[in-house]
Amino acid sequence: MSDKKLILVIGATGAQGMKVIPVLLAPSADGTPSPYAVRALTRDRTNRRAKELEAMGVEIVEGRFDDFTAVAAALEGCYGAWVNTDTYTVGEEREIYAGIKIYETARRTSTMRHLIWSNLDYGSKLGNYDPIYKAEHHDAKGIVNEFLKSQPSKLGDGLSWTSITSGVYFEMLNYVRQSKGLTGREDGTVVFASPIGDGHIPMISLDDLGWWVRYTLDNRETTSGKDLEIASDMVGWDYLSEVFTKVTNTPSVHKRITLDEWFQCLTGAHRPIANEKQEGDGSTTIRQSFSGFWCLWRDDIIKRDMEWVRSIHPKGYTLENWMRATGYTGRIGSTALKNAEDGKGRLLPNKAVTVTL
Repeated sequence: MSDKKLILVIGATGAQGMKVIPVLLAPSADGTPSPYAVRALTRDRTNRRAKELEAMGVEIVEGRFDDFTAVAAALEGCYGAWVNTDTYTVGEEREIYAGIKIYETARRTSTMRHLIWSNLDYGSKLGNYDPIYKAEHHDAKGIVNEFLKSQPSKLGDGLSWTSITSGVYFEMLNYVRQSKGLTGREDGTVVFASPIGDGHIPMISLDDLGWWVRYTLDNRETTSGKDLEIASDMVGWDYLSEVFTKVTNTPSVHKRITLDEWFQCLTGAHRPIANEKQEGDGSTTIRQSFSGFWCLWRDDIIKRDMEWVRSIHPKGYTLENWMRATGYTGRIGSTALKNAEDGKGRLLPNKAVTVTL
C-alpha cells in the first residue's frame, strides 16, 4: 500500500461514498492496478456498509466529519480526500463550519495534495437571494464552495482543491420524493407527479459521479482550482414520462401539481431537514428546504453545459440508458441513501391523497 496514493473518503458509507470508493480502487484504463488506496471515515465501523468497504481492502477509521480531531488524524498520510458532508444530519450552519475547517485541516497536513469537495449549486446566490430559492442542502455546500474559490489551489507540493457540483441522483427516482412514488392508476398508468412544471433537474448517476471523482484525481493539473459542474442528463418530467414509457412499454403521465398539492402527498414535512435537530428549535423544515429545491428546478435556475460534460465523459449515462441498465420500473424501494436505510428518513407517502392522482 505504501506505493499508492492514500485517499480519505469522508461520507464513505453514504450513497456517494459506496459508489466512489470502488471506482477509486478499480484498475486504470490501461489495466494497471489502481494508483490509489482508500481510508474511510465513518461514524460506525460496525455497520453493514463499513464492513462491505473493509472487505474491499479499505482502511476504516471511526469518527464524525465535524469532529476535527478525528478528521486531522484521518488525514495524516493522505494524498487526497473526497469530502461529502451531510446536511441532512447536522444542518446548514454546522456543515458550512465543518467544510471550512476540513479544508483548513487539509492545508495543515503536509502530505495532502488534492482536496475534492462534493458540491451543489448555491441556489440562493443563483436566484439573486430570493427566499423562494433557498434550499438548505444546496446553500450549505455552495457557501463552502465560495470559500474554496477564495483559496489558492497549488500544484507541486501544495494543496489543490476541486469542487464537483452534481445534483439529484438518478437513484432517487426510486424514492417517494421524486418518482411516481406517489401512485399508479388502476389501468396500470404510472404517475410522475411533481410541481416542476416545465423545468429541469440536473440529475447524476452515482456511477457517473464515481467516474468524475477518479477523473479529477487522475488529472490534478487540469482540475486544480476548478468547479466541475456535472450531470448525467437534464431531466424534465415530461421527458421523464416519455423515456419511462419508451423503455418499459408502460403508460405513464406527468401529473402537474402545485407545491401545496405535492406536500399533501407526503407526511413529515414539518420536521427539521437535519435529523439531529429537534422540532420547534427554529431550524429549517423539510417543507421549507424542499420548496426551495422545486422552485430552483421549476424556474430552471440551475443549468449545465451538457456539451462540455459529454466531451469529457462521452460514455456517461443518459436517463434512457440508465433506466435500461438498471432495469428501472418506477417501483419505490432503494437502499442508496444511508439515512433511509438506517430508518432516519422523514418523508412518507400519504396514501389517502396519492390514490386520487
